[in-house]
Amino acid sequence: MNELVVRNAGMDLVPGKNLDTYLRTIQSFPQLSAEQERELAERYYYHKDMDAARQLVLSSLRYVVPIARSYSGYGLPLADLIQEGNIGLLKAIKRFDPKENVRLMTFAVHWIRAEINEFVIRNWRIVKTATTKAQRKLFFKLRGAKKSLEWLSDKDADTVAKDLGVTRKDVLEMESRLYGRDLSVNLSPDEEEEENTHFPVLVSEELDPENALANESEAEYQQKLMAKALAELDDRSRDILQKRWLNDEKVGLKELAETYGVSMERIRQIEKQAMKKIKKRMEEAAA
Repeated sequence: MNELVVRNAGMDLVPGKNLDTYLRTIQSFPQLSAEQERELAERYYYHKDMDAARQLVLSSLRYVVPIARSYSGYGLPLADLIQEGNIGLLKAIKRFDPKENVRLMTFAVHWIRAEINEFVIRNWRIVKTATTKAQRKLFFKLRGAKKSLEWLSDKDADTVAKDLGVTRKDVLEMESRLYGRDLSVNLSPDEEEEENTHFPVLVSEELDPENALANESEAEYQQKLMAKALAELDDRSRDILQKRWLNDEKVGLKELAETYGVSMERIRQIEKQAMKKIKKRMEEAAA
């Protein structure tokens, strides 16, 4: 139960190997009635029956997929999101107490989302967008609430700030971090002439040219720190980060695992360790 790979009939159920096959396979496992689920949960909870745990996992994998799909707007590979959700499912099953008299997935949704949330926060950008608990709530609140490319009005920003216990400045700053990088200023003539097309415009509250120059210099400084930190990684770690997150065309865990002849879990570990090293090196350089 500590491993992500669930083995069935000699096959590794890992979404990254072949996503289409994985999705078809998990739909073939029978759904459990409430009575069947309770019986299996009791066998695992009280007797550590691993076969019962395995059946609970297999019957529940289908429910992780729609949860993972709800995070598709972050530009991360669906297979990776599903894999993280599966980790949350395993953690939930280990903690599920049948005496609580609720269905497994009612309990497991929290663990699945928590695991995916951490993955999104950790990987959506190399330099974390959200670092505090309040910022993390704000991050997902804004991503979920945005219905168009229009920027929040003052009233909307105040409402979000009040709901989350943060300031309007925090809301507007997070919105700028989330959406400022996604806009293109190179519109085609057809795009410029389309009616009812609205594009957000970043308006700086600081009109002082000296401050604008200072902000630009800070951004360049951070980029240099990042480049230097990347250069200090070993070749494999640097290549994995480059292909996973920094190139225009992202490479998935499966392809990298095949390239380096290791498991996808090992690629995840190398990636995580490399990110920690980069963060530490940048913090040390900026201190």
